[in-house]
This record gives sequence, C-alpha cells and structure tokens, in this order.
Amino acid sequence: MAPGAPTLLLLLLLSLSSVLPCAASCPAACRCYSATVECGALQLHVIPPGIPPGTQTLFLQDNCIAHLEPGVLTPLASLRHLYLHNNSLHALEPGAFRAQSRLLELALTSNGLRGLRVGAFAGLAQLRVLYLAGNQLVQLLDFTFLHLQAPFPDDLLSLLQRLQELHLQENSIELLEDQALAGLSSLALLDLSRNQLGTISQEALQPLASLQVLRLTENPWRCDCALHWLGAWIKEGGQRLLSSRDRKIMCAEPPRLALQSLLDVSGSSLICIPPSVHVEPLEVTANLGEDLRVACQASGYPQPLVTWRKVAQPREGPPPAQAQPEGGVPVPGGSGASDTGSGMLFLTNITLAHAGKYECEASNAGGAARVPFQLLVNLSRQQQLAPAPPPAAGPISHEPLPEAGSMAFRALGLAMQTVIAAAIALLALTALLLATMICRRRRRRKKAPGPPGEGALFVNDYSEGPYTFAQLEELRDERGHEMFVIDRSKPLFAESPAETTEGTEPGPAQGLPLQPPAAYEIHC
Repeated sequence: MAPGAPTLLLLLLLSLSSVLPCAASCPAACRCYSATVECGALQLHVIPPGIPPGTQTLFLQDNCIAHLEPGVLTPLASLRHLYLHNNSLHALEPGAFRAQSRLLELALTSNGLRGLRVGAFAGLAQLRVLYLAGNQLVQLLDFTFLHLQAPFPDDLLSLLQRLQELHLQENSIELLEDQALAGLSSLALLDLSRNQLGTISQEALQPLASLQVLRLTENPWRCDCALHWLGAWIKEGGQRLLSSRDRKIMCAEPPRLALQSLLDVSGSSLICIPPSVHVEPLEVTANLGEDLRVACQASGYPQPLVTWRKVAQPREGPPPAQAQPEGGVPVPGGSGASDTGSGMLFLTNITLAHAGKYECEASNAGGAARVPFQLLVNLSRQQQLAPAPPPAAGPISHEPLPEAGSMAFRALGLAMQTVIAAAIALLALTALLLATMICRRRRRRKKAPGPPGEGALFVNDYSEGPYTFAQLEELRDERGHEMFVIDRSKPLFAESPAETTEGTEPGPAQGLPLQPPAAYEIHC
C-alpha cells in the first residue's frame, strides 16, 4: 500500500459518514448531508419531494421555482436556513412559511417579487435575517412585517430571536407607508439603498427602537419640507447610524437643489407649495345609464395626491357611488380614487344611487385643499317611454302625478318613475287612438251624407270617471247606422272595498289620478 494511503482512506470514510443514512430517499440530483440538502442550479420548477424531514439547511438557489405551493414546506418544520435566491418567484402567498417557526435566515434575493402581502411572513416568529434585495418591489404597505415577531416578546430571549436584519436594497421602492415597519422593534440593520424613494416620514422609522445601521443612499430624494426632519435628525444624532458613505444623501429635486447633499441644504430652502384644486363644471346632470368623467386638476409642490370621495348624506340614502381612476379600476367601498396631478372621477352606468355630493381633495406635505362637486341624475327619454306593467288591483292613490322634471319626481325610486312615465305614455296613446277613430268615421260620413243626427257619436259625460274601449259598445240604430255608447255595466276597474257609498258625490276612478274633464258631445 502506498504511503499515506491509510490517511486518504480514513478521510474518505469520514466524508462518507457525513452522508445521511437515508441517502436513498434524497431527491434525484440533490446532495444530502447530515442536516443539509443541496439542490442548487438544477433547473427545478418546484421544490423536489423526498427532502428528509430533519433537514435544517436547504439550498434551492439558481433554479426556476416560480411558486411555493401551499403546504409544500410543511414537512420541513426543522428548517433553520432556507436559500431561495435567484429563482422566479413573483409573489408569496400568505402562510407559505407557516410551518417554519424555527427558521432563522430566509434568502429571497433576486427573484421577481412585485409586492408583499400582509401575512406573507406569518409563522416566522424566530426569523433573524431576511434578504429581499434585487426584486421588483414598488411599495411597502402598512403592517407588511408585523408577523415577524415572537408570540410573547416580553423576555430577553424572545427579543434576540426577532428580526435583526432587513435587506431591501436594489428594488424600485418609491412608497414606504408610515406603518410599513411596525413590529420591528428589534431590527438592527435596515438597508433601503438603491431604490426610488423620494421621501420618507419620521413615523416610518419610529418603530425601529434598536436600529444601529441605516442605509439610504442612491435614492432620488426630493428635498422639500417633508424631508426637513431627516436632515435635522442626522445632524443631531442619527449620523451614528450612518457610515461616511451613507451620509451622502443627495437631492434629486427640486432642480435648484439637485446634486446637493441634504446635510448641506439649509432648512429655509426645504419648502413646499400647498395644493390648489380646480373642478369644472361644479355641477353636472346626467341621464340614467350614461358614463361620466370629471377631471380634478391639482397643482402644488410636491405634486399633490388627488382623491375623489362621495360625501355621506345626513340621512340614510342609497349606497355610495364607486369612483374609479382613469384606468377604469374600481375602488373598493366607493371611498374614492387616487392619482397624482389630475384625478379623474369615472362613473359607469349611472343610476340614482350615484346622485349626490362629491369632493375632490388634493394633499401634499404643504397641506390639503378640497372642492365640492354635485351630480344630478335624470331619467333618459327611452326610459320615460318604456312600457309599464299593468296596474295591480287594490287601493289606489289619489295623489297627483309629479312632473318628470320636478325634484319630487327625481326623489322617487327608479321603479316608480318608470311606472309613472309609462302610465302617462299609455294615456297619450289611448287619446291618440280615439282621435284617429273619430276622424276616420268623420271622413266616412262625409262621403255618404244622411239625415241630421244619424252619424252622431254620443259620448256620455265624465262625471263617473274616464272610459276605455272596453266600455264602448258598437251598436246600430233602426236605419243600420253605426253608433257607440258607453256600457256602464262594464266597470273600468275592479270594485274595491274603498268604493264610495251611495249618496256620496262620485269621484275620479281609482288607479289613475286624473281630474274629471267637463262633459261634451261630439258630432262627426
């Protein structure tokens, strides 16, 4: 045996002993060691099955994993380190890591994450380091990281087990909401460099009571009154959190301050211009079923945030209208739509519920301004002429019909407006048919004149209410001439218990509130 061969053999045996006894169950092409599984750069599209449940470190970097299936990580409850960087993840489903309560480090760097939902990190109560750099995040919403805390953070051990490093550099973050970092009281390092942040509020950093390192460089900072606090904070004591390189917070706006360091700009130069708002016209009348767009022009510095909202009525009324931005995306709850510069109120298929008072609000760091807008809704002509269902039998109101353009008419419900409009159209059609019939008889009588009175159409008076064709009886006299009489045995409407008693002056027929016209006699 060659010299040194026992040593080489011993080393080989030691390396083989580090392989898991259950190596036969290791996923194909992966390498399994005592508590580590290496599955990197294998072009995997899903997490491979068969990973031993006792695995503590799992390498899945440089693959093509685009989605974490619900429950796929549940068997791996012992994981301490999970590396998923350089994959194709675009979203994290809430609860994807719910079973990883022991996880200490999670690497999601250089994926395609576009947003983080609340609850995406639920279950990671002991996570210490979270890598989210190199993704496509645009905004961090309130309470995004709220679940990254121990259930009972009262003792020192729990504090040490909470998140300590959050890496968010090299994204496209342009909005950091005031409560986005809520719950991260143990965070020691926050890296927000190389993003698109134009401003950051003091409230956003207040939860970070243990912060030791803050990186804010290479952002297009807008040096206005909203950023005045940051310069003062750095000068007073915040510079202890910044390295010499990180203190170079350079202004990108306004142009007069571009490429200047925030620390070199005087507080009097950090100004804001309060917004002004203009809406034209201030009142619009729309027809049912139409679409409506109303522009709200806002100006100021920084560019104001424009919001449309429907003003609540003092009494109970119809549900609020839904405002939409110009893209046509509906806003949940009808609370309003947000845009910058020019906000567009976009209402589709207008109903009576959309009528009311609206308000356009523009706000920036310098203040807020509001302008009211009134929307009135009328029936369209097609709906006024729509046929109505036959009136139901029973007690009928004696109240006069309101005019279609009156305020009382607009206050009625949609179904009642349609019925009233159709009733008016039906009466007009009845009168037109009656006039046509009379004129046709008149032309016929002119061709064949007879003795005086033989062609007379005797119409009874209207003292007992209007009549319809159902009550007209076509008869012939002894000479064979046609004549029409009213058959009072055929009532216009079904008798109701509310009929007038004997001896009472007869009133208008129930059902159609028409005034009794004067009696007359027609001779053709």
